[in-house]
Amino acid sequence: MFPGATAEREGTDTRGHESDGDGNTDARGREADRGGANFVVVGAPLDATTTFQPGTRFGPRRIRTFAETFDDYDRRTDQYFSELGVADHGDVRAWDALEEYLEWLEGTLRDVVWEDAVPLTLGGEHTVSLAGARAVEPEVVVSLDAHLDLRDAYDGNPLSHAAVMRRILDGVDSVDELIVIGARTGSEAEWERAADDDVTVVAPEDVGDWSPDGRLEGRDVYLSVDIDAADPAYAPGTGTMEPFGLEPRELRDVVRAVAPRASGFDVVEVNDRDNGQAASLAGKLVREFVFSNADGTGNGA
Repeated sequence: MFPGATAEREGTDTRGHESDGDGNTDARGREADRGGANFVVVGAPLDATTTFQPGTRFGPRRIRTFAETFDDYDRRTDQYFSELGVADHGDVRAWDALEEYLEWLEGTLRDVVWEDAVPLTLGGEHTVSLAGARAVEPEVVVSLDAHLDLRDAYDGNPLSHAAVMRRILDGVDSVDELIVIGARTGSEAEWERAADDDVTVVAPEDVGDWSPDGRLEGRDVYLSVDIDAADPAYAPGTGTMEPFGLEPRELRDVVRAVAPRASGFDVVEVNDRDNGQAASLAGKLVREFVFSNADGTGNGA
């Protein structure tokens, strides 16, 4: 279970945060129907198309494990994680039939959305973001990633993790814009696709100055974090490391800025090939998302 969360369908206490006394509201007084939950963690240990170093099947477990050391209290927002209505659904066990798995995962995440909670997906490879976007039906996808993931297919597989943003753009009708933050590599065809009006790429050297400003206001947003957006010096436990990446504080600031506008979140591509650096960073970003979404200010200070 993610530290500070409750088992799904158990009541969630929100003492001291404008609660109505029975655990059915969060820090902003929003009602939650999912056993008192406003956020639901769903593990998606898919490891079917990883192209270099496999191991993403261990990602959800490691993220939960390496989040155990974090303090419950967040000084910046003056909130307790355990009081924000976070439930943990557990893992949606992966199997070989990729399209069928994605449909099942989508159904699980859509149930979360229909019950007015925010899904927090722990990957697993980046392909699981397709299920997340289908469930949330956002207008904008913001993706922190070293890679564009705009291939039409990789090794003949259109559902490869290297093609996930292309599948979202081409296959999720609600999505009209993709913003890729931290991308520093891609095929020639991917860069050509990225030049279209519905894609914005923010280079690593420009991320520190990036702000959503008003472009996300009034629009449904899905936020995806591929842990390889971070420089591999900080997160070596991922499948396709790409040097010259982001510092953890840069990822944190983007998550803080986008979270108040987001109706869905995932962190993906964590594997078991380091000493917990990638999983620790991923777990911290989950918490930053929850604190910032619940606080609702988007203040990255």
